[in-house]
Amino acid sequence: MAQEVRTLHWNKLSDKKVQCQLCPHYCTLIPNEIGKCGVRINLNGKLQSNVLDKCISTNIDPIEKKPLYHFLPNSKAYSLATMGCNFSCDWCQNWQIAQLPSLNGNVFGDAISPETHIQQAQQTGSKSIAYTYTEPTIFFEYAFQIMQLAQQNNLFNLFITNGFITPTALADLQPFLSAANIDLKSFSDQTYRKHVNGRLQPVLDTIKMMHQAGIWIELTTLIIPTINDTELELTEIANFIMNELGPDIPWHISRFIPLHRLKHLSPTPLSTLKLAKNIAESIGLHYVYIGNIFTESTHTYCLNCNQILIHRTGYTTYLPNPIKNNKCPHCQTNIAGVWECK
Repeated sequence: MAQEVRTLHWNKLSDKKVQCQLCPHYCTLIPNEIGKCGVRINLNGKLQSNVLDKCISTNIDPIEKKPLYHFLPNSKAYSLATMGCNFSCDWCQNWQIAQLPSLNGNVFGDAISPETHIQQAQQTGSKSIAYTYTEPTIFFEYAFQIMQLAQQNNLFNLFITNGFITPTALADLQPFLSAANIDLKSFSDQTYRKHVNGRLQPVLDTIKMMHQAGIWIELTTLIIPTINDTELELTEIANFIMNELGPDIPWHISRFIPLHRLKHLSPTPLSTLKLAKNIAESIGLHYVYIGNIFTESTHTYCLNCNQILIHRTGYTTYLPNPIKNNKCPHCQTNIAGVWECK
């Protein structure tokens, strides 16, 4: 399969160099050099992907785990990933599969065809296919094949992404992409450069482009003590969401658990998470959820009558007041999201 699928979004340069144009790193590679993602390599003047069919993980997840709270709640998402990532976050929770290729060059996984993924999704009653766990941008060609088949088979496509993708690559995905959770890690370019090996502005551009394209988006920020937890930065993120996207975009503020290179830090205090929620709601955001900790802040309420529309405990979800036609069943207030398959 790897030899049958053409690697996309790259240009030939002189002296057998190539430039990858899949993500904003725009890696320029000499022969046998591997990009920052750890999985795209220049082989004799041609850019090749080492993960065209090497699937490292498949699972059936509740869609709430992505997290997507306003897109087909209580449905199943068939989830898949390959190895590799174009970021190297100091707090990466899946670093063993996301960052291992960049650390030691190892790339492995099972050869699973796009057709098999579709069959497995259908057999498990999944409503969607989620490209997740690592960064789906770096297995673009594999995901792109699956996405086209998924759409033909009435399955929704979901990107769980860091948002570090070029506009041209994103344009290819847009006709097939139904929803995305985008990780907005910080509102500081310095933090992105120091702790992530990336940049902020391309992520902000992706968020706005997806929103403008009509893709349902939700944002997630992991609040990390001493790194992105100041009142100023939390306010900047909330203002960006309000001013650029509007009040109805859900913002998931998640508790940090010490991992990877940041084991010396403490978990995020609940007080900091509540501060972020209060800031966002005072600015005018309608749907702010606290994650990675059990609180009532995972329920979805009607903005007008305050009825619980979606009750969540961990990943267990039930719908005491099902939303129909994007309306609260009690007072007919509009509730933003995608609530029914069409």
